[in-house]
Amino acid sequence: MVSFDHREPGTAEGVWTTALARDLPVLDLDVDRIVVVAAHPDDESLGAAGLLATAAARGIPIDLLVVTDGEGSHPDSPTHTPATLGLRRRREVFAAAEILGLVTAPTFLALPDGGTDEYREAISAALRDVLDRAAPARVLVLSPWSGDGHRDHRVVCEIVEKVCAARQVRSRAFPIWLWHWGGPDDVPWDRAEHLPLSPRNRDAKTRALAAHTSQILPLSAAPGDEEMIHVRMRAHFTRDSEVFFAPVGGERRSVGQDYFDDMYARHDDPWGFDSRWYEERKRAVLVAALPRRRYRATFEAGCSTGALTASLAGRSDRVLAVDLAPAALARARSRLADREHVELRRATLPDDWPEGEFDLVVLSEVAYYWGGVDLDRGLTASIGSLSADGHLVACHWRHPVADYPRTGDEVHAALAARPDLVRLVRHEEEDFVLEVFARPGARSVATEAGLVS
Repeated sequence: MVSFDHREPGTAEGVWTTALARDLPVLDLDVDRIVVVAAHPDDESLGAAGLLATAAARGIPIDLLVVTDGEGSHPDSPTHTPATLGLRRRREVFAAAEILGLVTAPTFLALPDGGTDEYREAISAALRDVLDRAAPARVLVLSPWSGDGHRDHRVVCEIVEKVCAARQVRSRAFPIWLWHWGGPDDVPWDRAEHLPLSPRNRDAKTRALAAHTSQILPLSAAPGDEEMIHVRMRAHFTRDSEVFFAPVGGERRSVGQDYFDDMYARHDDPWGFDSRWYEERKRAVLVAALPRRRYRATFEAGCSTGALTASLAGRSDRVLAVDLAPAALARARSRLADREHVELRRATLPDDWPEGEFDLVVLSEVAYYWGGVDLDRGLTASIGSLSADGHLVACHWRHPVADYPRTGDEVHAALAARPDLVRLVRHEEEDFVLEVFARPGARSVATEAGLVS
């Protein structure tokens, strides 16, 4: 546990301005609900007020659980008892929540300030109850960071991460005191994300912080009533972005362009698409599994060097194929130069999903590269671009690969769980699984051909 004194000057904000001038991933706020578990009143305003204002402006429902009343912040106060200070801090939370646009009133668990370790089950039960009511919405749960140097922050974060892992719910932690006692070497940059704040939401955060007068101003001029968060400390919370940390060992990020650039730089055919009988046979199985003889418009996600694209071009009036690696696209263009109905385009998926409707969408050896929420986003985009009579084909290697955030089986389990898809074809081998999906109500090949009614 880090030891620090809130009265010390702490790390200058200029140090953090330099350290944060790096390309951090942006926190994904494509969720249906946000739950914040704050150890104390003001944690949510210090660490995530900008996010909450952003979410509220988008109409995302927000639940705020405040574990303690923060009654222990001024143990030597001659003007406030723990009870009166706790009541005052509750009122400050209500004022800050209104400024940020929260519609649902905060929930106060009223557990002892500094004693959260003895109430783990009560905190867990409260969070599970909120998640039960939120199901089956896509939820993001926020809490203070376990490495923040404050025992209550650590305990609450550990509880949140444990409950969320069991429920397969996404969680993020926000640092507060790290900015005071720590330096750039204390930051888990490999798990860091940030959320840029608009001027309006940044202003909302400033006003929400100002509502916590018991913490940013002295309670009185008497000894023991000094401010808890001095001006130098407050400078850390006026930035134009907020920082969040993913859980240790939690969801992995999507594989990025650098990985593929390195693979193609070392080998013209990194996965043996053109040299291995396994790949040639697998393409033949995929094409043979297509329920329709010909498609009007085909979209292939992650086309690589175009080996499968060439086969799809023979069954389609028009093909759009994309990849994020320039070297792969250059080889695909050389291979498909005489196919005028094939368009090749550079895109990073699922962010750059193309507009338009397709009656065939092909996800071949691509979806296991999508980490975090990108798999859900990619599958949602795939289905959203399907025509009413369209088919979605997925084919993936089943063996685990250390560099991939998911296995092929996990991808296909996610597809099978989609209520907006029905499965028409499943071909499973020890090495790969191939499936064809369609919208509910789709007919089998024999039914479409009139062989059965």
